[in-house]
Amino acid sequence: MTPTGLIDVHAHFVTDGYVTAARSAGIEHPDGMPGWPTWSAGQHLDLMDRGGIDRSYLSVSSPGVHFGDDEAARALAREVNEFGARVRAVHPERFGLFASLPLPDVEGALAEAAHALDVLGADGVTVESNHRGVYLGDPRLEPLWEDLDRRGAVVFVHPTSPPHADQVALGRPRPMLEFLFDTARTASDLLFRGVLARRPRVRWILTHGGGALPLLTDRMELFRTLFGEGTANAPSTAEQLGRLWYDMAGTPFPRQIPALEAAFGTEHLLYGSDYCWTPVEAALAQVASVDSAARPSADDTWRDLTTRNAHRLFAADPR
Repeated sequence: MTPTGLIDVHAHFVTDGYVTAARSAGIEHPDGMPGWPTWSAGQHLDLMDRGGIDRSYLSVSSPGVHFGDDEAARALAREVNEFGARVRAVHPERFGLFASLPLPDVEGALAEAAHALDVLGADGVTVESNHRGVYLGDPRLEPLWEDLDRRGAVVFVHPTSPPHADQVALGRPRPMLEFLFDTARTASDLLFRGVLARRPRVRWILTHGGGALPLLTDRMELFRTLFGEGTANAPSTAEQLGRLWYDMAGTPFPRQIPALEAAFGTEHLLYGSDYCWTPVEAALAQVASVDSAARPSADDTWRDLTTRNAHRLFAADPR
């Protein structure tokens, strides 16, 4: 039997213009990484064919599009979103698009979300775990969440370096540890500030199996109940976080996905490659680890389960 094709919700692209803009802002080693990757649709399609990936939803990764100037960020967001839309138009069966927003510029983000979703037909938007130190529960972002909740939009939350990253990362690449902690930090901010409870129609996707969240959920609930953190009478921490969607980019087996499953189950688990920031051979090795892991059930492979979940996520009613 032909294996089920994967649907990759965590796939990236870069453009020459984007990398030039980042370098002009002094970013030669993004998030402490050695340098910038290259990307082309042809290279990406080759990876997909080799890995049995049917469709990839493209997004711009960390450090996002805002390098300090609102107007420049608005222009760069428009540039990369229109590039991604053109790629998707050429390969409509293979690529989707999560559009970049120029946060923390909320007015610009609202305008770009409307253009991306209403004009370009993007499949969702992508945001970073923090934007120049503004985490996603910050009240300044509430107008954006209100708009995206009204739309029932998919919001792909990609981790980025935390404030004072040079001090906390101890000279190591931030994607190794800090990205996983920053995912948990921003998810906790969304929960404790009541955004998850107020905006239930937003379809949040968190990366890398939720980072550190599966191990922190019980501790967060303890503080929520004993010390009054979060919104009164809101559902439990596990219930609120269990409504989110999670991809398995990175090192899903043998430990990350079992921890996620124990905390939240697998009904909202999705596949993610993290290409092009993850090199081709590493992305293929990750696919092999997914295919060789113990099956989630007698009737399912991880391919079956994550692809079925992705179809639900992108349906008009994801329940």
